[in-house]
Amino acid sequence: NGDTITIPAGATLTNSGTLTNSGTATGFGKVLQVVSAIKTDTASTTSATLASTGLEATITLSATSSKVLIIINAIQGTKDDVSPYFRLNRNSTDLTAATGDAAGSRTRTVSATQQQYSLYNNFPVPIIYLDSPSSTSALTYKLMWAQAVPGGGNTSYLNRSATDTDAASYMRSASTITLMEISG
Repeated sequence: NGDTITIPAGATLTNSGTLTNSGTATGFGKVLQVVSAIKTDTASTTSATLASTGLEATITLSATSSKVLIIINAIQGTKDDVSPYFRLNRNSTDLTAATGDAAGSRTRTVSATQQQYSLYNNFPVPIIYLDSPSSTSALTYKLMWAQAVPGGGNTSYLNRSATDTDAASYMRSASTITLMEISG
């Protein structure tokens, strides 16, 4: 009937009858669908210009009130003091809301790594972000990357270590992206 009920912290709600929905809402916070993609091949960049890592997934929401929970686990390797950074992109638009605040010439990023003299290590790049796109059109989310300090022949790699010798001490990995539609 439009009334607002405030439940104090620590309270327990018990439903001893039947819970019905008399409106159009289907419940808030429910996972309505899940889309996932995996990138098993490698990629590399030496550029200061943002480009796709190749890790992406597309979801079409059932309502404009829905949100998208983005969960990314990318595996990255570099060497020689390289500083790759990552951004999220939705339908060719940079999601600056998912980055740190602007501050002078500092690079805005959703995540970043920096290794020094690491030839065989792989580093996880975990990203979790809740987006509110207000759309029922197809939404393609991409993980973008670039070098904060390009040049010098230094390269950042995805799904492999900087040195890729055919030996057990050098690894190949997989990166994943999962998109969940959350009812709003």
